[in-house]
Amino acid sequence: MTRKLLLITLITTLFTSCASIEKHNLQVTKLHPVADLHEDINKVYTQLKRHHPHLYQFTSKETLDFKFDSLKTAINRPMDSRTFYKQLAAVTKQIGQGHMSLRLPEKRLFKKERKALKGSKFDIDNLDYEYLNGKLWVVNARGKDSILIGSEVVKVNEETTQELIKKYKKIIRSDGYNKTRQNRVVGRWFMEYYTIYKGRFDSITLTFKNSDSVFVKKYRRIFKPELTKVKSDSTKTSSTKIVKTLKTKLTKEEKRVKKTQRKALKKRNRKYGYIASRKEYTRNLNFVGKDSSVAVLKIRGFTNGKYKEFYAETFAEIDKRDSKALVIDLRDNGGGRLNEITDLYTYLTNKNFKMVNYGEVNSRTPTFKVLMSNTRSIGSKIFSGILSPIIITHNLLKTTRKDGKLYYKFSASKEKEPNPLHYKGPIYVITNGNSFSASSVLSTQLHGNKRATFVGEETGGAYNGTVAGQFKIYELPNTKIRARIGLMYIDTPFKVNPDGYGVKPDVKILPTIQDRLEKRDPELEWVLKDIESKK
Repeated sequence: MTRKLLLITLITTLFTSCASIEKHNLQVTKLHPVADLHEDINKVYTQLKRHHPHLYQFTSKETLDFKFDSLKTAINRPMDSRTFYKQLAAVTKQIGQGHMSLRLPEKRLFKKERKALKGSKFDIDNLDYEYLNGKLWVVNARGKDSILIGSEVVKVNEETTQELIKKYKKIIRSDGYNKTRQNRVVGRWFMEYYTIYKGRFDSITLTFKNSDSVFVKKYRRIFKPELTKVKSDSTKTSSTKIVKTLKTKLTKEEKRVKKTQRKALKKRNRKYGYIASRKEYTRNLNFVGKDSSVAVLKIRGFTNGKYKEFYAETFAEIDKRDSKALVIDLRDNGGGRLNEITDLYTYLTNKNFKMVNYGEVNSRTPTFKVLMSNTRSIGSKIFSGILSPIIITHNLLKTTRKDGKLYYKFSASKEKEPNPLHYKGPIYVITNGNSFSASSVLSTQLHGNKRATFVGEETGGAYNGTVAGQFKIYELPNTKIRARIGLMYIDTPFKVNPDGYGVKPDVKILPTIQDRLEKRDPELEWVLKDIESKK
């Protein structure tokens, strides 16, 4: 009886799941009535006005009201979620907050489709692009396509890259009036934006240009059965005999050594923040220059790994070597943890500091707002409800009211002391348009304290602050588009005029495709020459 009941439960769950997928896919692909689209516009704007603490920082209320009303006027025919997304994203971009984003709902896959996709291989994913001098270039390639490095991508299927990039820039967000982030994002995430506009694809044709030659290459997704067959065929020999490779049995000592090596590698990966998909580390320390006296700290993000251990070892090594200069490379660093940049800054200053001010918020319980959003599962909401006395009490203790406004007290808002191993020599910071969020906050601190020379291009994150911290993810009822709304205004004690721009470099240097081809780093080269000239 129990087995029968279990079987019935499993079958019911299976059919319910399938029905749920079909219902979702119909919802995101069908043409929505105009009234439903207008409702979604009203809903997202209401959520923004309710939760976003600096909604009108860069665009006035009158202008933003007009933009949303104009969008409703322009939408006078039914459309699917993808078409609607493009128009709504172009309007919400006008808010000028790079963290505020929309997520397009994609069709859900059945279990069989997910399984096939999981074991598939798509070589288009091995290409990295960069938008330089108004053109899209292949600047890196994993796998067999290294020959394409340095080639210009001129067409994707039947559309030119210029046509596509023009569309993408209409929805790429940045803080304030910054433009450098657009150019960096459109290159780095080119294929992601192609997927947003076109949907998931299993084949694609790229047209490349290299010098005077133009050539076409077609990519297609290879699914697991075909991959297994190719692998099987490649291992066949002319001999009909099957040769079995006997596994060598390891001794106890060899097993112990291997286990120690695995543990050491795991520890290193945690400390340096290993990125498995790209086979690279988030944090790296190198010593360069004629006598290796210049420390170069490359940080790709402030999101993963045991940073405290890394920075402690890094600055102990810098101190031990008595490095003559420190270069902090924040190019393509999209940000991350406030606590990490605060810990890092203790090694860069000789005086007490506050990394950020208290964060302005619209509610005394921002965390509870996040946990009770309509994108959370019923189970999650019930659990949050049970814990609500603790969560709400914590939020109430964290918030304070001053001059009629609510503020959230970050750990990074407390006064910190410099680390005894803080670096005393000259610091150079290299940035570009993808230096965003926490990396912009760190840059502002260094710039405001006149602690570093900045080289490269303007950061994508605003000097005077950004809205981030915690995010409410709200799903629009009809189109199922998800709005990511920042709840906290985060800024440092430093401000500049005019508002709406990033940290601008003391020395502006823009790389060229020739630099990439010759594997030159013009920003770092300038820094090393400047250091040498001051010896």
